[in-house]
Amino acid sequence: MGFAQLVIGPAGSGKSTYCSSLYQHCETVGRSIHIVNLDPAAENFDYPVAMDIRELINLDDVMDELGLGPNGGLIYCMEHLEDNLDDWLTEELDNYSDDDYLIFDCPGQIELFSHVPVLRNFVDHLKRKNFNVCAVYLLDSQFMTDVTKFISGCMASLSAMIQLELPHINILSKMDLVSNKKDIEDFLNPEPRFLLSELNQRMAPQFAKLNKALIELVDEYSMVSFVPLDLRKESSIRYVLGQIDNCIQYGEDADVKIKDYDPEDDD
Repeated sequence: MGFAQLVIGPAGSGKSTYCSSLYQHCETVGRSIHIVNLDPAAENFDYPVAMDIRELINLDDVMDELGLGPNGGLIYCMEHLEDNLDDWLTEELDNYSDDDYLIFDCPGQIELFSHVPVLRNFVDHLKRKNFNVCAVYLLDSQFMTDVTKFISGCMASLSAMIQLELPHINILSKMDLVSNKKDIEDFLNPEPRFLLSELNQRMAPQFAKLNKALIELVDEYSMVSFVPLDLRKESSIRYVLGQIDNCIQYGEDADVKIKDYDPEDDD
């Protein structure tokens, strides 16, 4: 059985930086992972690329030959990948053993994991190849300073969860860039009443019923829980990786134990 992370999230949320930091951490502790680039528009990498969609199709070529814009071209590239799951992807996956650990660095176009079925079919193909897969959704920490942005981020993450039907971990990225962490503490594990109160204060009275419905939806799906990630701290990377490993049952035979993450731990 193989193991995989599907790293998704809005453009600029730090997906490639997360993959790079994860690779460096695993290299330090002597653990083997393989990072796959699924972005046909990517140019530079801070990690060794084990598999690259650009060997199959490249966004610049599609835009030049078909006259498409960046977004339309990217969707075309991903649909081309979908058409080649049984050929190109299967051939690439055959190069790895049953217990290998793959990290898929995905593009940031939100429609790919909200309603376009490409990534859902991609995930189903991985499952048929006997991979345990976890969706890792990254959200920029700036979304935690404003309740309306927080709810928007939760809705996008919930959409991805419903579309992909995978074990799902929400990561609050770029914590190392937050100057005042007290600004986001109320949103790490917020109470529904707090969210509703903040939302009602920011929106017109006619939206009160909508606000209540949104908060209830977020609360019922447990979407208010985010794992903070500070890339400066090895303990933070180790904790996040441990949470994901538990989701996909990686290392069960080794009886992996995960301790609580201490944000003040600077090791």
